Amino acid sequence: MRILPIELCIIRGDKMIKKEMIAMLLAGGQGSRLGVLTSKMAKPAVSFGGKYRIIDFPLSNCINSGIDTVGVLTQYQPLKLNTHIGIGIPWDLDRNIGGVTVLPPYEKSGNSEWYTGTANAIYQNLEYMENYNPDYVLILSGDHIYKMDYEVMLDFHKESGAEVTIASMPVPLEEASRFGIVIADDKKKITDFEEKPENPRSNLASMGIYIFNWKTLKEALIAKADQPALDFGKHVIPYCFEKGAPMYTYEFNGYWKDVGTLSSYWEANMELIDIVPEFNLYEEYWKIYTKSDILPPQYIASDSVVERSIIGEGSEIYGQVYNSVIGCGVVIGEGTVVRNSIIMNQTQVGSNCIVEKAIIDEYVQIGDNVELGTMEEKENDTKPGIYNHGLVTIGEKSIIPSDVKIGKNSVVSGETDSNDYPDGILDSGKTLIKAGE
Repeated sequence: MRILPIELCIIRGDKMIKKEMIAMLLAGGQGSRLGVLTSKMAKPAVSFGGKYRIIDFPLSNCINSGIDTVGVLTQYQPLKLNTHIGIGIPWDLDRNIGGVTVLPPYEKSGNSEWYTGTANAIYQNLEYMENYNPDYVLILSGDHIYKMDYEVMLDFHKESGAEVTIASMPVPLEEASRFGIVIADDKKKITDFEEKPENPRSNLASMGIYIFNWKTLKEALIAKADQPALDFGKHVIPYCFEKGAPMYTYEFNGYWKDVGTLSSYWEANMELIDIVPEFNLYEEYWKIYTKSDILPPQYIASDSVVERSIIGEGSEIYGQVYNSVIGCGVVIGEGTVVRNSIIMNQTQVGSNCIVEKAIIDEYVQIGDNVELGTMEEKENDTKPGIYNHGLVTIGEKSIIPSDVKIGKNSVVSGETDSNDYPDGILDSGKTLIKAGE
């Protein structure tokens, strides 16, 4: 009989299981600042980079860092996210012991409640974590684009003697008030922590990535369990700090992007097609894994033009594509010109269209002779804080009829027809969301 190493073993039923570190991946957020892109799915399920979804990046970081036990906490519109994750095969997380487990809120004998905060979601899954009796628990957000070796962060955590380690990165001081800010000494020991301070004393912003000693995390969650909307930044971290738990910050200086707004989402996609991209999808030693459908190769017609763009598998390009990210199974018709745009999976764009600085979601059908983003810019009439920066946003499964023009800072969602466009025009800044969307 093979004897397992001690660090792999505890008793669960009649089996011996132990994990040094498990990850808890928070993926239940709506991402409301992404507008219609998240009206039917959680933010981590939104497409990114032509073939990926946002959650692929932290999941790939886990497997590349040697973490093979990940709990994914879902809540808002989880269907597409759950379908994408499945049993974790693309990330090599289909394990008999460990692997990936989707953890939605569930009905308990005493009561049933939604996850009401980041730490509350973790608290409601104490039993899941207990199953592995980990030495350490890694807390992650499922909606950031970055590459990080969590094993290096764990080494730092151990060497420093920390009970809590907060990953942080430098940000411009004028932006620091948007983040949880850590103040640390020259050995990276945290001397203070401020949640979104008006006058920040440091520019080290918390990335929402934490390593806790399991006992420290469990104690803090139980002690603060009655807090409404239990949150790491507002409740758990301050509790640990006040109890005198050794807390350190692990400073990260790589690429990290919170794609929480349409403009930041668009910018992050556009950065992928820079001549020397700051975030490189093609590195052999740190692959990004995803669920891939079985699709034929891309087809680029003989009289088409493609310049500095990503083109997904199974796409057919008959027109011209410049500086754009095109997903899988997309069709771009003859005579159509696409510039500075994101077109997601399985969308069809007709012939002789002009698409300028647009974000077009999955399964959209656009007719012939359609112009997107060609008119003078105006402020959006319903949600100017979401639909801005001159972008045109088209929601999932929308239908755009032929021979219409749609202006900048506009949003369309639903099955529209020619009657929805007076004189064939939806002016800049207008919102056209059909009932039920």
